[in-house]
Amino acid sequence: MSAIREKQQRARRGAARTALSTASALLAVSVAWSSCAGAQPLPVPSAGLPGYVKGAQEVPDPGLDYKVLFNLSSAGPVDKVHPMFLRVGRYLNALAEYGVPSNRRHLTIVVYGPATEFVLNDAAFAARNHGKHNPNAAMINSLRQAGVITRICSQAMIAQHVQPGDLLPTVELDYWALSTRVNLEQRGYVVEEELAPGK
Repeated sequence: MSAIREKQQRARRGAARTALSTASALLAVSVAWSSCAGAQPLPVPSAGLPGYVKGAQEVPDPGLDYKVLFNLSSAGPVDKVHPMFLRVGRYLNALAEYGVPSNRRHLTIVVYGPATEFVLNDAAFAARNHGKHNPNAAMINSLRQAGVITRICSQAMIAQHVQPGDLLPTVELDYWALSTRVNLEQRGYVVEEELAPGK
């Protein structure tokens, strides 16, 4: 009886050692993968990350250059950040999370139409919105610090009666949103259209 118990105890100790070795090996692989993947701090933490579903096939590739032009022309709430700015921030964060270096992240937002007011400085925004501050200003500034360029269509400015001095200081002025789009497409940018609300 004691020989059987001793054999069982040896088997349990062996199984425990194997489990510990396997866990250690998995941890080592995980740490090695993380360091190889080069995951970086989120450039715009307040924007968060997109959701994750296990088994997703296409993910950001650190070896590719990401050139994306985001169109922003829709109206939105005047008391919170426009969803497109948050979307750009999440996309930028996802690139960093998967190890895409900053010199391979080329993101531009072109603003026109009813969205023009979202790139106004606080004084100009308040004059059009019952004294409210521009809730997009901090996000646009964070995006710029992370390398994202926000551009405004001067044709939209004319239509919306906006002067260059009304713009946030980090916003760049372009001749025409159409020209910006065509030029950047010719330089290899992918144009990302706005999603319908709730997408």
